Amino acid sequence: MAAVSPREERKARLAEAVWRIIAERGITAVSVRTVAAEAGMAVGSLRNLFSTQTGLLEFSAELMVERAAARVTAITPSTDAVAYALAAICELMPLTPETRREFEINIALIAETPAHPGLARIRDHAHTQLLDLFTRIAAMLRGETAAPSPASRTNGRRLLALADGLGLHLLHQRASDDIGWAVDIVRDELHRIKSAAIGD
Repeated sequence: MAAVSPREERKARLAEAVWRIIAERGITAVSVRTVAAEAGMAVGSLRNLFSTQTGLLEFSAELMVERAAARVTAITPSTDAVAYALAAICELMPLTPETRREFEINIALIAETPAHPGLARIRDHAHTQLLDLFTRIAAMLRGETAAPSPASRTNGRRLLALADGLGLHLLHQRASDDIGWAVDIVRDELHRIKSAAIGD
């Protein structure tokens, strides 16, 4: 693993401060001063890293996407395709305190895209990456080794929509409530994709 420079560590600390502020006080509370204070850093030091608040927000959004992708990549491959796919998808749904907060912050950042075109670019790139991941999951379940088939592309899009929709439903319940029902629905859909391939 490559060493992280002190500059990158400070940028990550600021991004984490942005996340905490959004989670606790909402995105309107994010400012150069509040983020610097939350991170225990001087305003001047923050401005040396990010010349604008927009740049700070965009970096925070990009880092969140990178960390989610890293969690998925770190999952150990398994001969059980459904179990492997389920583990990957669960990392992207609000099933733990960490991923629930991440999901909420992501929604708040998406809501800011009209005012920050750079966030729209990050949102669209993240969506493209997710759609590619879910399409590859569908292709894996269907036993495809070449380029994903049209059926896998359709299943991948449906699977992503299902995970996103379930994520929103999970936010409507308390963090301490049962989440097993959502995991069961995703698992059932994965089995459906795998079983349907047999009849193709």
